[in-house]
Amino acid sequence: MPETQVFSPYSRTRFFSLAIVLLSCLLVACANKPQQQNTATFNSSGFNPTNDVSQMVADQTYAANEQETEASLADDTDNNDTQLPIAVLLDTELTNPDPEHTTLDSENNNNGAHNKNQNINSNTAPSGLEDLDFAETDIESDIEIQNNIWDRLRQRFRLQDSEHRRTLEEKKWYSTHQEYINRTVERARPYLHFIAQEAEKFDVPAELVLLPIVESAFQPFAYSHGRAAGIWQFIPSTGKIFGLKQNWWYDGRRDIEASTQAAFTYLNKLKDSFDGDWLLALAAYNSGQGTVKKAIKYNRRHGKPTNFWSLRLPRETRAYVPKLLAISAIIKNPDEYGVSIPVIADESYLTKIDIGTQIDLALAADLADISIDELYRLNPAFNRWATDPDGPHHLLIPITNADRFTEQLANVPESKRIKWARHKIKNGETLGHIARHYHTTVNVLQDVNNLRGNMIRAGKNLIIPVSTKQMNSYTLSAGQRTQSIQNSPKHGYKSTYTVRKGDTLWDIARYHHVSVNKLAKWNGMAPRDVLHLGQKLVIWQSTRSDSAHVNTTAPSDINRTQRINYTVKNGDSLARISQRFKVKISQLRQWNALPKNKYLQPGQRLTLFIDVTRQAENI
Repeated sequence: MPETQVFSPYSRTRFFSLAIVLLSCLLVACANKPQQQNTATFNSSGFNPTNDVSQMVADQTYAANEQETEASLADDTDNNDTQLPIAVLLDTELTNPDPEHTTLDSENNNNGAHNKNQNINSNTAPSGLEDLDFAETDIESDIEIQNNIWDRLRQRFRLQDSEHRRTLEEKKWYSTHQEYINRTVERARPYLHFIAQEAEKFDVPAELVLLPIVESAFQPFAYSHGRAAGIWQFIPSTGKIFGLKQNWWYDGRRDIEASTQAAFTYLNKLKDSFDGDWLLALAAYNSGQGTVKKAIKYNRRHGKPTNFWSLRLPRETRAYVPKLLAISAIIKNPDEYGVSIPVIADESYLTKIDIGTQIDLALAADLADISIDELYRLNPAFNRWATDPDGPHHLLIPITNADRFTEQLANVPESKRIKWARHKIKNGETLGHIARHYHTTVNVLQDVNNLRGNMIRAGKNLIIPVSTKQMNSYTLSAGQRTQSIQNSPKHGYKSTYTVRKGDTLWDIARYHHVSVNKLAKWNGMAPRDVLHLGQKLVIWQSTRSDSAHVNTTAPSDINRTQRINYTVKNGDSLARISQRFKVKISQLRQWNALPKNKYLQPGQRLTLFIDVTRQAENI
């Protein structure tokens, strides 16, 4: 039987004394430890202490996401940024979770780590302890916002997250472009609460509130090469189908209220046509219902699945749905992806005020005590210096300025909301000339002056509505936006071309040896946009000699140039045609996109730009 050892009172005293000494030594050693080592205890996710500081930063910054260690959290991020999480964790006041980054699915976050980098509301990393005070101040101000719009959206997310390769690629892109997310969220700030409310009214998944991020990055004046406009990117025909008015004064595709309601109406119809499949509805919103149905029919014929991921769709559409799923997943769990989502309060930012009649936007901005630019951004549908004389007669105004605007507007009679000018008609003038000069339309001149047709007489007077300020003060009107685009510097030499009768964008581009897409982009247009007589276009060319003849303020060689269509006959060749019309073979190829190894065929039609003074006998 083993001997049992018994401790005497004396031995017990010695034992406890020794234990107290050892415990005291341990406490002294811990107190002298470098502070960085203690940061490991702040994480309740099982984060293990380590002597490798850089590894500790990586683990804390990316919330134990192994895949994220291969990616940078922002474009061209300074290596010093990786020190930020340690600096923040040194402040014990910052160890509590920031409500800005709390998700409704936090209980499903396996690692439980909180990315302290997201507590800094700044474009650059703090460089010292003085910046920590700034960070703490930001956090305290954020905590004051009890209701966060992102929490409201997360509660109504319905679409299933995807781990498809395409979605993972988009998640990686968003998670490494924090600056892009910051800019987009700031642009969305005035509109987001209203759009969230409309999503609930139309009973659509809350993920669709984020669709303008994919469509336009919430840029209210976005305009695509396919002629799509506004944050929801409606093309003209679809906009008209869903009641979005479009004219010289006003474009409903950019109206935040009208376009949002039209978009949700359209998406619901698409969802119903695809038996409730939201991914197919989204694909159809991007590429067209016929495109998606054709792809489904093809897969059925070949015995293939007909879900979104299995369809043969345009490249843009294949990325479109994954982009929405990716940004939704990041909004839902920003910590998981090392992303910070700026806080937006879940409260109305704007209110709609009925103004009853046309008003000069500069005057409206003054009455509301906001800048003209802000008024345009809140009401981007208005193209000109004033609202549409035929309506809609309302403006979106910040709630904080609404009372002032209403009071001030009541003191301005309707007749004083537009400035009026008297114009004496001169010989040779037409209503079109006068309308362009005063930045209005022929219809307005006819309505205001009770004119039944276009006939006017020299010596008579016209009453014309005019702006209260110089046109360059209306910086976000359609005309000023176009000028801003045209004046932005490019490589090469800039010239100006004045549109004449019969011109098309294609003709002008071909003649000046530039692509139609580039010409359209330089002038803030889409390739299929209609040109207007007298319209000014800028053209950029590589050499000064190429651009010297473009300016047509005074008629020159361009007046002698005519576009003709030539039908190829038996025996014709490029060399023979070029000699006959005194043009170069290279020009014939360029004008008609002819490959070098392809022969002409009888009956083939060619386009030529010829100098009529040199070869009138050939026309």
